[in-house]
Amino acid sequence: MPNPLDFLEGISSLALAPFQIQSVDGNLDPTKASDSPSVAPPLGVLENFKGTFAGTGFSLIFRPNSGPPTTTTFPNPVFPPPPMTPSENVLMLNLTTETLSFSPPLGSVPNRGLSRQNDIFLNGVSYVQTVNDVTNVATGKADGTPVPIHFEPGLWMHIPPSTSDPTITESIVRMGSIPHGTTINAQCLAPSTTLQGPPIIPPVNITPFLMGTSQLLGSVPFISQTAAKTNTPRLPQDLSKFIAEGTITQATLNDPNTVLRDANLGKSITKTVSFTVSTHSATPDQGGGTTNIAFLRGVAARLTGALTGGLTGGLFGGITGGLAPGFAGAATGTGPNAEAVQMSATFWIETVQHSIVVPPFKPGQVSDLH
Repeated sequence: MPNPLDFLEGISSLALAPFQIQSVDGNLDPTKASDSPSVAPPLGVLENFKGTFAGTGFSLIFRPNSGPPTTTTFPNPVFPPPPMTPSENVLMLNLTTETLSFSPPLGSVPNRGLSRQNDIFLNGVSYVQTVNDVTNVATGKADGTPVPIHFEPGLWMHIPPSTSDPTITESIVRMGSIPHGTTINAQCLAPSTTLQGPPIIPPVNITPFLMGTSQLLGSVPFISQTAAKTNTPRLPQDLSKFIAEGTITQATLNDPNTVLRDANLGKSITKTVSFTVSTHSATPDQGGGTTNIAFLRGVAARLTGALTGGLTGGLFGGITGGLAPGFAGAATGTGPNAEAVQMSATFWIETVQHSIVVPPFKPGQVSDLH
């Protein structure tokens, strides 16, 4: 049987081949020289995005449940039976392995200004992220057969400051495409921060809340957020083996960023550079956002309703993000199916110090060090 990962690896290799962009004005008008800068524009914090990173992670998301014949069922009976509210959702928990690959820099990408705003030149890297589920319900460990669950190609771009239209400092943007039918444009309009030492990773709450409100306005945890319960709309439903192994615990459900903080225990982290990108802008005319296919958006007159989702991984010492998919109660039969309305992701780029002890060697001695 062919390995499904071979296909993803082939796509990754093809997408990350060296490719550099530059202005073609000089080619189209022989009377003028190319206006591309002689030195590639800076990458800023994206200088750290090179090569391929691999690690383990943890993913969770509240996703919709449908009526027959595609209803998700559970080993133990759930009351009320899905898709009746509040069993119209499934809390999916995945132990994962992840790979994140970056291309060489793209070079000089010209963005043309209008009238008073001069041209600017961007630079960036393309990326491919793949995530595999390795959850093993028989052992409670991350040793299951890898099953691909996420594939994301995209671009990270560094945008220099502009002085007229708009007047804005340098920024970075993550532009990605999700196979389910969502594209993201997530910006960081504030500078990155540098901390001497390990990152300060705040807690995150997975409790769902209505779109247009917040968790501070009386949101109530779902029954599936109680790890010890074995009859809730959750997969895996029985977490007893995972709790025993320490892979998925009540602490994990209370705060998934526990996984990131635990991953840093015992490491000598000398410096951390962090930044957050978001599809939401405090000033709407500064762009960013998400776009969804018709199936995800549902009917035009969407009802208000939302469940939050999150992805937490261990690359760079921590990648955490969230999509907020909105969907209405199953009893209405209308509304968005799983519209991703907002996404944010925080990156902590760590400098880790290692001590390597090299024993003395005699001339001609063969070493088995690698």
